[in-house]
Parts: sequence; C-alpha cells; structure tokens
Amino acid sequence: MKNSQPTSGIELRFATEHDIDLIYFFICELANYEKLLPEVVTTPEDLKKTLFGKRVYAEVVLAYKDQKPAGFALFFHNYSTFLGKPGIYLEDLYVQPEFRGKGVGRALFSFLANLTEERDCGRLEWWVLDWNKEAIGFYEKIGAKAMDEWTVYRLTGDALANLAKGV
Repeated sequence: MKNSQPTSGIELRFATEHDIDLIYFFICELANYEKLLPEVVTTPEDLKKTLFGKRVYAEVVLAYKDQKPAGFALFFHNYSTFLGKPGIYLEDLYVQPEFRGKGVGRALFSFLANLTEERDCGRLEWWVLDWNKEAIGFYEKIGAKAMDEWTVYRLTGDALANLAKGV
C-alpha cells in the first residue's frame, strides 16, 4: 500500500528508521494516557532493532494533520486457524488530544482496513481498556464489535521464565 495522499489535511505514511524518536514519543504519550507509563521499559534502540532490524516484528503508520505529527498505529500480523488466513492485530493506536475528533483516528483505521483487504487478511482486531469509553464509542461508531466472551491471559516475568524452564 502506498502512503496516503493528504485529505482534509491528513497524511498517513509508513514509518521509517528515521522516525524512531517520534514512535517512541507516541508510545510514551499513549502509556501516559492509559496510566501505564511506568510499564514502558522499551528504548528507541529497542524499537529500532525490532521495527527496522534484521527481523521486523511490527509495522508503524504515522499520521500527520496539517503537516504536524498527530498520531500513530503500530500493528503486526497474527493468524486465524478458523479462517485459514492472516489477520492484522493493532497493538497501539494513539491520536494526540488536539487532533481528536478531526478525522485522524478514522483515517488510521481506514488505512489499516484497506491494508487488511489488500494483504488478503481475514480480520483486523485490537484490545481496548474497559474504562476508555471515548475509544469504545468510536470503535462502535465505525462498526467494530466487542468480543466480550473472550478473556485475555498473559505470561510474563518469573511465570514465563519458570514455564520455559519446565518448572
């Protein structure tokens, strides 16, 4: 997919290695908004290695409104055995407060939906914090459906290390 042409002053483009500091800034802004800033342990160097290194683990789309950095989306491919197709998993989407309600979030989602279809993926999915009513309202407005019957589980830290060791 090519970078999008400006519409309503919004331009979207795939990030490059030169955008590491902006990506890191947006990650920290998102973490602060989600009240999770102390959990951010990544560094710009980590991002450079995992987003643009020997093995690329995720992709980033940057949004600009009137030529000012407005937000980003970081995503990667997952896979559905039921569909027999890859999907796109949206890990993070963030729009700076001054650009909310101005079409930036919708433009990012439209870009990702187009990319999902272009890559013949079966679905586009993401998580949202249950207290983020503003985001939930937006997602429902664009036609997304909550997957309330699923519960997320996670292994990290000692539990992950112990299981890896067979403990």
